[in-house]
Amino acid sequence: MTTLLFYSKSDRTEWWREMMAEHLPEVEFRVWPDVGDRAEIDYALVWKPESGLLASLPNLKAILSLGAGVDHIFADPDLPQGVPISRVVNDNMALRMREWVLLHVLSHHRRQREYNQLQRARVWRDLDQPHAGERRVGVMGLGELGGDAAHHLAAIGFDVIGWSRSPRELDGVRTFHGRDGLKAFLAETDILVSVLPLTPQTTNMIDADFLARLPRGASVINAGRGQQIVEADLIAALDSGHLSEATLDVFQTEPLPVTDPLWIHPRVTVTPHIAAMTDPRALVRQVVQDIRSVEAGQPVTNPVDPARGY
Repeated sequence: MTTLLFYSKSDRTEWWREMMAEHLPEVEFRVWPDVGDRAEIDYALVWKPESGLLASLPNLKAILSLGAGVDHIFADPDLPQGVPISRVVNDNMALRMREWVLLHVLSHHRRQREYNQLQRARVWRDLDQPHAGERRVGVMGLGELGGDAAHHLAAIGFDVIGWSRSPRELDGVRTFHGRDGLKAFLAETDILVSVLPLTPQTTNMIDADFLARLPRGASVINAGRGQQIVEADLIAALDSGHLSEATLDVFQTEPLPVTDPLWIHPRVTVTPHIAAMTDPRALVRQVVQDIRSVEAGQPVTNPVDPARGY
């Protein structure tokens, strides 16, 4: 019998048990910590598994992430080598990320935060703002989510540029890549949108030096990973006036502690890691497809490159 181990602190465990029984009744569904015989585990469906767990499963055929990010898997120093890893990719996630990015880019562009402040003060005043074609939006990360968001930002008239680690081409978007292209990319960016995956190269990437390369008055929107931003440096850039505002969906510590200054900073908008929430039913379909593919001798649907970390 094929056996799947489920590891997550989610409250949806029983829902997952029911879904797997409905769609893959031939697969035994086990929930951590009731692992049973570890040699019988073929697949691990996980979110932030404890270190050493995956290495303790000697016959593992594939590791399936419960989210689009896989940094939680690569954080395990004992991660077994050679076992395929699949991440979540589906149209629903791209749509949700597109909605969130467009919402907040438009909010920054049309100065909605300032209008909210004027409303609270009961002040009737118009604020100067260019049209979309005069606003330069820079998107970092041009994969399925970032590329889709960049495409739709360009479609509504923004001057969109993109940056990625390796060369990419995207219709209607000027692209930069690598370390050499980053300086030029930042210098031309009025609204920075990051949807980068978390890797050793992107950890703490957005620091004081990075932010100083943006034009004065630029703003930052982050839906990638919180560990990419040095939060103290971001606050300093906001307080100095170098940055006009920031919208953050991800943070160094989640949930964001109630005492964190980002909650009450007048130039910061906080959302609770909801930019591209995974549609559970779409994820079930992918898990089912992954298991059937591997059992048929085929690769997982959205394989991760261990060398890149995504």
